[in-house]
Amino acid sequence: MKNLIKIFISLSIVFSMFSCSDDFLDKPNPNQLGEGSFYASEVQVHQAVMGVYGQMQGITGNQWLYSEMLTDNTTVHFDEGNRGNAPNIESFEYWQYNSGTGRMYDLYRDIYNAMGNINLTLSKLGEADIDSGEKARFEGELRFFRAYYYFLLTQYFGDVVMITEPLTDPSAAFELERSPISAVYTQIESDLDIAIAALPHPGNVSASDVGRLTKGAALTLSGKLWLTRKDFGKAKTALDQVAAMGYSLLGNYADVFDPTNKNHNESIFEVQFQGGNDLGEHNGFIYNFYPKFTNGEVTGFDGISGGGWNIPTLDIIGDYEDGDVRKAISISEGYTDKNTGEFVAIPFIEKYHYEHAIQGRPDNNWPIYRYADVLLMLAETINEQSGPNAEAYGYINQVRDRADLLPLSGLSQDEFRTALLHERRIELAFENHRWFDLRRTLSATELVALLNSHGASEKANQTTPRGSVGFSAGDYIFDTHEILFPIPNRERVVNPDLTQNDGY
Repeated sequence: MKNLIKIFISLSIVFSMFSCSDDFLDKPNPNQLGEGSFYASEVQVHQAVMGVYGQMQGITGNQWLYSEMLTDNTTVHFDEGNRGNAPNIESFEYWQYNSGTGRMYDLYRDIYNAMGNINLTLSKLGEADIDSGEKARFEGELRFFRAYYYFLLTQYFGDVVMITEPLTDPSAAFELERSPISAVYTQIESDLDIAIAALPHPGNVSASDVGRLTKGAALTLSGKLWLTRKDFGKAKTALDQVAAMGYSLLGNYADVFDPTNKNHNESIFEVQFQGGNDLGEHNGFIYNFYPKFTNGEVTGFDGISGGGWNIPTLDIIGDYEDGDVRKAISISEGYTDKNTGEFVAIPFIEKYHYEHAIQGRPDNNWPIYRYADVLLMLAETINEQSGPNAEAYGYINQVRDRADLLPLSGLSQDEFRTALLHERRIELAFENHRWFDLRRTLSATELVALLNSHGASEKANQTTPRGSVGFSAGDYIFDTHEILFPIPNRERVVNPDLTQNDGY
């Protein structure tokens, strides 16, 4: 993992070199790297692929807004004196986002920027002087990332622009149209088939490559894709293969997130960060999640407070079962003011809350896929095909047993489905799964009803106080069309061929 981090540090230069047109200069400098010469060797292609890994840091570090705070899991620490982010970040919490929302454009732009680098590197592989085995592995990694990003895009926007080759003519970008989600799913499936064949078994990864993608990650995404497409048989086939690869649950839930225990046996894929230094590979997400106005009680650094975003709701706090050890590991219900000695009941995410030596330089990785997720998805595939059986109970009860909870039994198919959604909410809390889980398992009517019920509850009993600021008329009113995000206006201005999602 340290080797990966070292390579990330200088790779922004690699991609920035190729942002201009090829004919920008009449005579290229023969001593300067350019797009045509850079991808010639294994070392250079390896650097480019590591650059794609590096881009995932920023993209993943922002997903909490779109997949947690959008839902009933988290909310904002309301700041009566600073309403600057009300039309932007807070618009996701209150479901007031629209096609002009800045963070909507950031999501769209960042993913497509990464996709451009993936497509460019893939297009250069054939010409590079690389060992065939390494070339196949690089292709598998790149195709996984493309599949992963297209999966995100479909869940957020539905039909999306599908690009699988570099754009050599800038004018072509202004004529692209959205492809049906079914066609995008087919492309994802194709990319994953290649990734699964090319990536190494997790048991065959050298110490220097720990943190890189494996066959387990590609099969996990494949299983999630087939679950989303309601092909539960194919989902189970993919996930069964993951279950046979030697992954296991850690005995202690807290160890899953401990930054001194990265890339452990439950981890299938996690985004690599490195804190404790000034190399620029630390994560910043936990500072977004700390409460405001704490003056160091939570961050551990005098005078330093958090962003107040992604605050656990009273709803999720109340959803933990009595005796569930995950609650204290995942959530703090407040902190003690060091000046007054009084308890301040502003909850915050505890799951990533670890001491670190340098202010603003925490060391946590971000989990993308882990084995607990696979076990719960396997239980889902069985239940959706034939109702719960001993195998399905075995999977969900492994997760519950670690949490010191009693096993489930004797449930109907609907009851098991409800129990499973609850278990996923608690086990995977604040890991960017909630929005996709709700979308996959609930009908549009059920999803709208759940969110509006949560909104009404939050209005009546706010997780954090609002002071003298009342709610706007449209706050916490979720409409069916908001299940899909709008295509950002800035994209449609430059390309009128991009249709807009209904309702925007």
